[in-house]
Amino acid sequence: MDRYQWTVLFAAWLGWGFDLLDSILFNYVAPNAIPALLHLTPGTPAAAAATLRWTGILTSVLLVGWAAGGVLFGRITDRVGRTRTLLLTMAIYSLGTAACAFAPNVWVLLACRVVAALGIGGEWAAGAAMVAEVVPERRRVEAGALLYTSASFALFLATFVTFQVQGVYFRTVPEVAWRYVMLFGLVPAAVAFLVRLFVREPERWVQAAAASTPPRLAELFAPAHRRATLTGLGLALVALVAWWTCNAFIPVISSGLAARAAAGLPPADATTLIEEWKALAVNAFTWGGLIGTLLTIPAAKYLGRRVMYAIYFLASSAALFAAFGLRLDPHTRLYMYFPIGLTVFGVFGSFTYYLPELFPTRLRGTGPGFTYNIGRLVAAIGPFVVGAVAARGTSAVDTAMQLLVYVAAVPLAGLLVLPWAIETRHRPLPD
Repeated sequence: MDRYQWTVLFAAWLGWGFDLLDSILFNYVAPNAIPALLHLTPGTPAAAAATLRWTGILTSVLLVGWAAGGVLFGRITDRVGRTRTLLLTMAIYSLGTAACAFAPNVWVLLACRVVAALGIGGEWAAGAAMVAEVVPERRRVEAGALLYTSASFALFLATFVTFQVQGVYFRTVPEVAWRYVMLFGLVPAAVAFLVRLFVREPERWVQAAAASTPPRLAELFAPAHRRATLTGLGLALVALVAWWTCNAFIPVISSGLAARAAAGLPPADATTLIEEWKALAVNAFTWGGLIGTLLTIPAAKYLGRRVMYAIYFLASSAALFAAFGLRLDPHTRLYMYFPIGLTVFGVFGSFTYYLPELFPTRLRGTGPGFTYNIGRLVAAIGPFVVGAVAARGTSAVDTAMQLLVYVAAVPLAGLLVLPWAIETRHRPLPD
């Protein structure tokens, strides 16, 4: 790869990394933000139940907005270009996230999250299409997986920012600290300006746009593309339901387990312990995700796409059951997020190269934008149900973990899709 191809990959890497940062940042501060906005005392059963319930609601709303933004901006990507769409979506999600810092109540917060979600959903298709069309054919798998490693960067950064702000500098005022965390959502706006200076539209898209009519969403279900659309949607849906259902509650579960261990400690020390346990769980999940993402490269190139998905889905089911179904010491349970990350998180490293491989250039934004994101409408049910049911239990954290045991069955459904999935190994990117 030459210098410009690396520049394009890095630009898309930053766009997706900050995209995910802004999408998950609120879940990290929810144990403080929700009680503050609802005027509840942190640490009380009422605050814990409300946090679970509203984390589920806000995550589900985020996913619905994400789906809408993915479909909308996927089409815009094919109409106005990859680079322009990347810049527009980055500006939208950064401003929407930063606006959350000024929310006076939970309803304004919800509205700000919807705005951010539209941009978050649209960025992925633009970045994935741009990378697939610019890098050499023989490096498409490696570039796609490297693109998704920015998700691990986002989780590390979210953990670091949250710990420093809530656990160190503002640990005595948790009801205000979460607002400063959300202000970090402005960072992508500055990055978007730099992207504009160095990245141009892919020549492959320029030629396709000049020689064809603008794409229509209905084309995805024409006979030539129907199989790619349905199987891509099925695989993404299974992965999305598993990822968001367990990821949305990592801060809540780790905070709840830590709160029990911190019983009797001074408030400031208890806050620090909670932030440390939360950071441990997220970092275990993130390191697993980073390694799992990179492992999709040899799996896809040497075993093929279908075998790779079969391995990841089977391992995802086993990891989820072990983490939430076995009797484990609370601190040990946090480390079980590593195998979850390795599988549930890691499989997403494949979608950045597999979905663009399924569609021709004129549909490379519309197709992946639809298949990768529309499944979030179904995935949105997971966090809502887990949060709502767990909030009604006598022990909200225990109830949430019990429900997550059933999520272990979700990846197994992906095995039913694989016989119809298109194998793209050794196949050139279609024009």
